[in-house]
Amino acid sequence: MDFLRPFRRLFFEYAAVITFPVLLGLFLGGLIDHYVPREYVSRLLSSHRKRTVFTAVLLGFLMSACSHGILALSIQIHKKGASPAAVVAFLLAAPWANLAVTVLLFGFFGWGAFFIVLSSMLIAVNTGLLFQVLEKHGRVESNPDAAQIQSDFSIRSDIRRRLKGFKPSAAQLRRDAAGVWAGVISLGGMVLGWILIGAVLASLAGAYVPQDFFHRYMGPGLVGLLVTLSAATVIEICSEGSAPMAFEIFRQTGALGNSFVFLMAGVATDYTEIGLLWQNVGKKTALWLPTIVVPQTLLLGWLANLFM
Repeated sequence: MDFLRPFRRLFFEYAAVITFPVLLGLFLGGLIDHYVPREYVSRLLSSHRKRTVFTAVLLGFLMSACSHGILALSIQIHKKGASPAAVVAFLLAAPWANLAVTVLLFGFFGWGAFFIVLSSMLIAVNTGLLFQVLEKHGRVESNPDAAQIQSDFSIRSDIRRRLKGFKPSAAQLRRDAAGVWAGVISLGGMVLGWILIGAVLASLAGAYVPQDFFHRYMGPGLVGLLVTLSAATVIEICSEGSAPMAFEIFRQTGALGNSFVFLMAGVATDYTEIGLLWQNVGKKTALWLPTIVVPQTLLLGWLANLFM
């Protein structure tokens, strides 16, 4: 049908954009599932110390996966014992502050990319710290998968012990490959359905919402920020794919804050992220994420439009 042709075209375009990052995220998640003991993740990311949030943000910065690839990794580190605070800090920092996308953003926005990257990290840290307070008072779920770690447990010593006992062989290689594959299949069952729903809804929005609507109503004022927020909720697909769209908003309107809101709010309000958190981490965590992140995003976007 001719009516469905724009939808099909956009859906396959989005699929082409997100397929590799999603597969990469699933593969890395499989590696974590098989090779990284739960004790390691619990040691680094399960405690209620402020350092846990900063560690999660740093790990997110070092990841080179888009928002949908990061979804798989976020759920995997939660399965391994990471606290909700660490999961959301990792999830918020990785898409826009990771090394690969940082380079891409500088190519589009020049020095304005500093604002986008540093602001996303600031929001990730603030949100993680607030989640720690909420978890302390029972307002968000705790992670039942967190391992009990002895105070003298050393990750470095444990790695050395494991390496001494490792004996490479063809049989061991087959076991490792089977273990990684099992982790990929398990993780894929959790995330792929939500990612498919997100791609379908975004394709519908891109196909049937007039393009000039976005340019006409996304000005630097408060209304423009709110319209940008609404658009980001619907059409956020992948960090690499959203960056050019955010730059087009900036090119048409000159509003750097709107571009930031489009990028950051897409992660915070996207139904894929919220649905996965709801199903795998907890309903309270899923609801608190946009509640905490959206006001920060709008404030920073407004300040960027006012002073930059």
